[in-house]
Amino acid sequence: MSKLKKRLIVTGAALLIIVLLEIWGYWLKIENYTVHSEKVTEPVRIVFISDLHNCTYGGSDQSEIWEAIQSAEPDMVLFGGDVIDMFGGYDNALTLMELVKESYPCAYAAGNHEQMRSDRKEFWEKASALGIPPLTGTYTETDIKGSKVRVYGIEDTLEYGINGTQLENCYDTLDTGCINILLNHKPEQMDDITALAAEYGRSFDIVLSGHAHGGQWRLPVILEQGLYAPDQGLFPERTNGMYSYGAATLIISRGLARPMRMIFIPRIFNRPELSVIEIQPE
Repeated sequence: MSKLKKRLIVTGAALLIIVLLEIWGYWLKIENYTVHSEKVTEPVRIVFISDLHNCTYGGSDQSEIWEAIQSAEPDMVLFGGDVIDMFGGYDNALTLMELVKESYPCAYAAGNHEQMRSDRKEFWEKASALGIPPLTGTYTETDIKGSKVRVYGIEDTLEYGINGTQLENCYDTLDTGCINILLNHKPEQMDDITALAAEYGRSFDIVLSGHAHGGQWRLPVILEQGLYAPDQGLFPERTNGMYSYGAATLIISRGLARPMRMIFIPRIFNRPELSVIEIQPE
């Protein structure tokens, strides 16, 4: 076999691997969102991390995703639900949370996978020791560039989140002078959230969700919301992107679960997402 033929075979194989990895949804992608608000006088930038499922980026030191977070130059980093999986360890998630907390204001709300674990309280205690306790109908407030940002969170169950008291506790303490952000893992619950907003006469400014993993199998133009999402079923309507619900803006992340974690249900045309949200003056 000639050297030229060998080079062509190697080059072709490398290109095929690159194409397959792109289709398989392996590489991290930054998704940028812009929200306008009269409550800020200077831009406020937030990185939103959802559905990590204890996966690694750049090895166990999380160097790849940590570099991506730093490059975004956020004012705050928010952790949505399912930072860990329903089984396995949680050290990778804690490694990333510790790195982030050392440099940025943070907040965290749980998802359904945390709820399914028998050792969830142990994980929450470790997250709390880092200074990022789970928000359960509570909030944390941070002053960013002269603007007050309140981040609320609810547990991702109907019992505690929507039909119980946690969401009501959030609405009870909303301050219309603040930028009010809600971490609520499941996007299909947005109608319930806005219904309660109508009852209270006030609204969150931004709601951040994940859970749907971008619809798992996507085809550009044809299946932009994907084939299937948990709790939404086949041909879901809300799996990624930004949507307006009256005064509230819903942003849904495709999440960060890597294909090796989901090897039996791979992502197709559905790259893992690190969300960067910029709140700009109206």
